[in-house]
Formats: sequence, C-alpha cells, structure tokens
Amino acid sequence: MSSGAPLVLVSNRGPVTFGPDGEVRRGGGGLVTALTGLASHRDAVWIASAMTEEDIAASQEHGGKPFTVELPEGGEYQVRLVASDPDAYDRFYNVIANPMLWFIQHYLWDQSNAPDIRREEVEAFEFGYNVVNEDLARAVLDEIEGQHEPVVMVHDYHLYTLPALVRRERPDVFLHHFVHIPWSQPDSWRVLPTAIRNEIYHGILANDIVGFHTRSYRRNFLQCCRDLMDLEVDMKRGIVRSGDHETWVRAYPLPIDAEATRAVARRERTLQFEEELLRRRRDHLILRVDRADLSKNILRGFTAFDVFLDQHPEFSERVTFIAQLMPSRTDVPEYAEYLERIEAVVAVVNHRHGTPDWMPIHLKLRDDLEEAVASYKNYDVLLVNAMFDGMNLVAKEGPLVNEQGGVSILSENTGAHEELGEFALSVNPFDIQELADSIHAALTMAPEERQRRVEGLKQIVTARSPGDWIDDQLADIRKKERADGA
Repeated sequence: MSSGAPLVLVSNRGPVTFGPDGEVRRGGGGLVTALTGLASHRDAVWIASAMTEEDIAASQEHGGKPFTVELPEGGEYQVRLVASDPDAYDRFYNVIANPMLWFIQHYLWDQSNAPDIRREEVEAFEFGYNVVNEDLARAVLDEIEGQHEPVVMVHDYHLYTLPALVRRERPDVFLHHFVHIPWSQPDSWRVLPTAIRNEIYHGILANDIVGFHTRSYRRNFLQCCRDLMDLEVDMKRGIVRSGDHETWVRAYPLPIDAEATRAVARRERTLQFEEELLRRRRDHLILRVDRADLSKNILRGFTAFDVFLDQHPEFSERVTFIAQLMPSRTDVPEYAEYLERIEAVVAVVNHRHGTPDWMPIHLKLRDDLEEAVASYKNYDVLLVNAMFDGMNLVAKEGPLVNEQGGVSILSENTGAHEELGEFALSVNPFDIQELADSIHAALTMAPEERQRRVEGLKQIVTARSPGDWIDDQLADIRKKERADGA
C-alpha cells in the first residue's frame, strides 16, 4: 500500500453538499459520519455523486476535478463530485438502490404482493444503476491514473457493480468494499432476475476485501456466494474464490466518535433543549430517535406502548414517549404512506389514553442533532426495535451521554446487538407483547441494575473509536497485499 498516493474513497453521498446560497452543508446519513473519520485520518480523495444543482455547479467550477472543502464544524476534505444524467440517476436511486436492494437487504418485501419485476426494473438496472456506477468508476480510474498499485475503498449498496468496472481496467488496483447495511440470507436475493443478481455478485467479488458490520452479515454473504453463485467458499477463514481471484470477507463493527458526541451534549443549544425538556418532564421518559424508514419498525413500537398503557394503567399521566423521526425518502411511495400511517397511529394512541393535560406520545418530525442529544441525556428507556438494521448508531450514542441510568431496549436484529446485547433488554422486534413487557421491566427495574447496564454499555461504546475501525481495515489491506504478493 503506497503511502505517497492518497486513498480514494467512493460512495453515492459525499461528505458535503452545497446549498442555494453557496453554503456548505454536511452530507446526511450514517455512512458520512463513519467516513469523515477516515478522510481526516489520512490523505484521501472522496469521490461521490453530485446531489444538487449547486453540487453540479461546484464540480464544473473545478473542471470536474477534486477540490478542497471545509466543513462548518471543522475538517477539510478533497472532494470530487460526479454528475450523472438526471434520468439515469433517478432510475439508479429510486428504482434499484431504493427500494429494490434496500428492501431485499432488510427483508422488507411482502413477496406475495411485491416486487413485480418487469422491463422497467430490468432497464432501470441497465440504464440507471449501471450508468451511475460507470460514471463513478470513470472518475476513480481518472483519479488513480499513473499510481502504482492504488487503493480504492468503495462504500455501500449503491455501488455493487463499480468494483468490476475498475478491476477490468486496472488489474493492479486494491479494492476494499464496505457494506453499511445488513447482508440478507440467500433466499431473499432470489427476488432479483438471475442475470442482475450475477452481475451484482461478480461486481462485489471483484473486490479484494468485503467488509460488514457483524459476523452474522459476513456469514450470510459467504452462504450467498456458495448457494447462489456455486463458488468455492472457506466459511471459517472468510475467503471466496472466483476464478483465480480471492476475496477476503471480514466484519468491522462501526464505533461512534465518543468525544464528538459528548461535545454535542455540552453545546449551549443542547442545554437549552434540555432545560425545556426537564421543565415538561413527567416521572418517566421513553425515547426513540430514528429515520422514518420502514425497516425501523416504528408502528410496532407505538403499538407496544399502547398495549403497555392498557395493561399498566398505573403509568397513566406518568410517562411520555418522545419520538424524534426524520422524514426519509418521501418521494418513494411506500415511505410517504408509512409516514402517514405513523401519524395516524400516534393520533389513535393519544386519543385513547391522553387526558386534557397529558399527551402520551410526543411526535417530532425533524432532524435536529442537539434536540436529540438533549433527549439522550434524560431518557429512562431508549427504544431501538428495528426489524433489521445494519448497525444503529443511536443504540451507541444514547447510552454514552445518558445521565438517568437509562435502559436500552434493543432489537436482536440490529447490528449493534452483536456488541451491546449483553447489557440491553433484547427483544424480537415482531413480538409486540414482549416489547410491552420490556417497557414495563425497564421502567420498574432497580436503580442499581439500571446503572450496571448503562455503565456496561458505556464501556463497550468507548472501547473503540472510528480511528480504530479505519486502522483495522487498513491493517487487513496491508495483510492481504502481502499475502497476494507472496
């Protein structure tokens, strides 16, 4: 791994996006949070899709080449923004990446009804997904031109066909691909037409290393390679052989930046939110902070709270459930409808149990970091009941700054559960009664047991930093380079 040349990162979203008045905003999503550590950790060029008209203008202004951007909260990045044809990008994002791949990897399809794969979907893969992957692959090839044995780190489910395109032109490249969402079991992938599925797997297996958040996703990927692609797979060592190429498959659980999260907890604006929260607080506070995504299982969380209030009337007027939800992908019909259903369920629960001066569920449809962190500090119960979730950083951020001996209720299907399950109340996210019982158990738990659990969570969450996450991956890159060289 040449130390002179910058590392090349490539993802759909970049670290920044430009606003109409020239303002620089931080890119959204957990992936950006994860990678900002890497870009500041060592010399890197970050290639990403241009998301807005202003992104395209900024890219054109710099001749389509990398340029330096400073983030408002600090940090400097070399960014190269790539504009794709708007129609191709729409098909790439709104037909294939979301919902098709996202739904497969989170087991969200109701397969008796959907998806119906017709010519529109097949063409969206060819003239949308592949086009955007080719646009970004061209930028990668341009960036590594003239470099000896360059290293390229590819990120997430948007770019499964890119590695094969880069490998074809540059056999000497080292490709590392990290998938930030779950990898589902073989049968879930049978939704895709065989030709498309094969192209995706050949694309991802062009990488030298493929990384996931958990051992469970790693195992699922290896099984898929064996069962769907009939490839030679070493389950124990995590190696897939396709032709004369070996791909290492590894688990790298993503930590949070503990110091950055604590810094947010100390901000003046956070303290103002906290003051208002404490002024209105009842005896108990239940919290969830999520994107309004189907995979987050928000409706069952509210239904379980409804059941809890039915079965434990003694908590009437003593407990408030704050749900801070960020609207997500509202241009995808399933998501717009989901948001409507969330609001309807909240209205029903509040109507059934509310009194003139008490509203059981307080729904906040906004993305506000300081407001969320003010709530993190003061919850008695943190509810993370996702159906399936790649990692779930809320499950790590909440306990880190909590000052109330807060209890975590954690779905066994989140990536975070593999690390945190021992000190959380584990739940099957589909079992509403178990969830209601867990809310009761958490609210009636002895203070010393609550404290033991939250301290255990804090210890795990602070044991590793994003720098360690990057170092683990860079160490494996060096190890595999040596093995290949030998």
